[in-house]
Amino acid sequence: MRGLDKLPSGSGAILCPNHISFLDSAFLMLTLPRRISFVGKAEYLDSWKTKYLFPAMGMIPIDRSGGDASKRALEAAEGVLRRGELFGIFPEGTRSRDGALYRGHTGAARLALQVRCPILPVGVIGTREIQPPDAKVPKLRMDCTIRIGRPIKVERYQDRADDRMVLRQITDEVMFEIRELTGQEYRDVYATKKAEGLPTDTARVAHVDDAAASREPELVSAR
Repeated sequence: MRGLDKLPSGSGAILCPNHISFLDSAFLMLTLPRRISFVGKAEYLDSWKTKYLFPAMGMIPIDRSGGDASKRALEAAEGVLRRGELFGIFPEGTRSRDGALYRGHTGAARLALQVRCPILPVGVIGTREIQPPDAKVPKLRMDCTIRIGRPIKVERYQDRADDRMVLRQITDEVMFEIRELTGQEYRDVYATKKAEGLPTDTARVAHVDDAAASREPELVSAR
C-alpha cells in the first residue's frame, strides 16, 4: 500500500480505483487504515453466509425491490461522506475483462460536487493475476500493490456543478491519474457491461465478492 499519507485523516472522501478483479475492493477494505463503505443488495442479509460478513466489511444494504433503489443508494453514499467517512466507487462501472483502463462514468464527480469532498484516484496492480475475471478461486502466494494518488479537489468547479462538461473534465482527470498509477493502456470507450446505479451516469460502487456463490455481487452503482 502506497500513498496512505494522501488520505484525509478525519473527513469524507471518494476513492476511485481501477477494476481488474473482484478482489480489488476486498484488498482495499483489508489494507486501508480507515473504513470504506459500499452499497449492496439487501438480499445478502438473507443468507447466513453473508449476513454478518458483508456489513462488517462495510456494505450498506439497499432494498432494490422498489423503484427508488438508485435514490436510496445515492442517499446512502451521501450519508457516508457527510459523516466524514470513505466511500468507494469504481468509475469504469464494471471489471475490465482485458486489463485495460476504460472511460470513467461521471457519478463520482457528481457526488463529490454535491458533498464537496475530494476524489482520490487509486491504482490497483496484481489482483488480476491473483484472480482473473472468470476464475472462481484466487491463486495463493501472489502479491498486489495499491497506490493512492493525489486528491482531486472539486471546489473550483462548484459554481458549475450541473455542467456536464465539468463532470466529464473531473472524471477524465481521475482516469488520467489512475492510468499514471497503474500504467494500464487507456481506452476512451465505456466498458461493455452496463452497471446499475445512482442517478444519471453510472459508476460501480466498491463491493466484496460472495465467495459462497463464486460470483461477483450485483451491487447498486453510483452515478
